[in-house]
Amino acid sequence: MSKFLLVSLAVAVVAVVAATQLFKVRAQGAMPAVGEVAPAFTLPSQDGTPISLEQYRGKWVVLYFYPKDMTPGCTIEAHKFQNALPQLEAKNAVVLGVSVDTAASHKQFCAKDGLTFHLLADPEHKVVSAYGSLASFAGFTIANRNTFLIDPQGKIAKVWVKVNPAHAATDVLAALP
Repeated sequence: MSKFLLVSLAVAVVAVVAATQLFKVRAQGAMPAVGEVAPAFTLPSQDGTPISLEQYRGKWVVLYFYPKDMTPGCTIEAHKFQNALPQLEAKNAVVLGVSVDTAASHKQFCAKDGLTFHLLADPEHKVVSAYGSLASFAGFTIANRNTFLIDPQGKIAKVWVKVNPAHAATDVLAALP
């Protein structure tokens, strides 16, 4: 009986190891890697409209996470993406910014700074966590400044971590075909 139990345990261990190798298991809050399917999401934009990743299938998606509306670095980064928007659109790309701020905060940021692309509100931290970009700073929950380039088939094509806001848009443009 103990021999049977030992063999059963060995088979179970081999099955778990094989399953882990077959399916790239990603821990909750871990950053998706290049080649993985981008985590799906639907979040409200600055005007309250729900925006989902799926609606942009067939396009390149620049999904950038940023800490806080109307702060210096975030404003620089948003302006750089806004200025690059015609070039990005010419390359079949859309820009989606995500922070843990509310849709009302995003609406104010867009109005104040003339932003025309979607800023998505994630106050419950679901998407920020799914993309491994949740952080805290001075006791506040924020999104780390990370950018994901998602290909037209919905897979992660490139990841930038600890992005320099002044170079984010030009780095993305250089990576697009």
